[in-house]
Amino acid sequence: MADAAVPGLGSMRVNRRLTFVQWVRRTHGWFGLWGALLGLMTGVSGVWLNHRAVLKLELPDQHQSTQRLALPDPAPASADAMAIWLQQALKAKGPPNTMRVERARPVPWADGQRNLTQPERWFFVFGGPNKLFQVEYWAGNKSLSVRTTENGFVATLTNLHKGTGMPIPWILLIDTLAGSLIFLSISGAILWWETNRRRRLGMAIFGVSVATTIGLALWPLQS
Repeated sequence: MADAAVPGLGSMRVNRRLTFVQWVRRTHGWFGLWGALLGLMTGVSGVWLNHRAVLKLELPDQHQSTQRLALPDPAPASADAMAIWLQQALKAKGPPNTMRVERARPVPWADGQRNLTQPERWFFVFGGPNKLFQVEYWAGNKSLSVRTTENGFVATLTNLHKGTGMPIPWILLIDTLAGSLIFLSISGAILWWETNRRRRLGMAIFGVSVATTIGLALWPLQS
């Protein structure tokens, strides 16, 4: 009755609703276009990562090797100096992605012996998703261990998925994909609600999906 008393009020509400739905549809499409390639890449690598533990899938094009690398004389005196030398020795394109120093400490298996100390241990990681160098050095040694991992197409995709060896801009780019997926989920639900009349069936499907997801997520916690 109130809408009928004001000429055109009902049509104005309908027009606003249609305008909103059209905006959501257009924005949904643009967000989908932005994340299309990244979504395809993370989808393919995600399937492999999701099943590799249960099915014991090995990356078919990943090769690993370990070697000893002799240090110069005199050896680098600090972890920072070692990182600079390693970048040149390994012909890495950039500084280490990760550098960690474990301080010297008493060994846990000393069995009461005094003055038995484990020396400092330095860790370095160089490279990117296609080739990775993992370096371990015990302070005082004349050489260090270098583990080299060379990845083919599938293994590189999985490393891109996980962000292994990737710089901060790549991680932020993947964050935009995550944001796009959130928006696509919300806008997709809005579009379905506004354009589909079989809402009870949709709500039932949504409820089953939520219950299944929560149930499967909590199942391992109960065992």
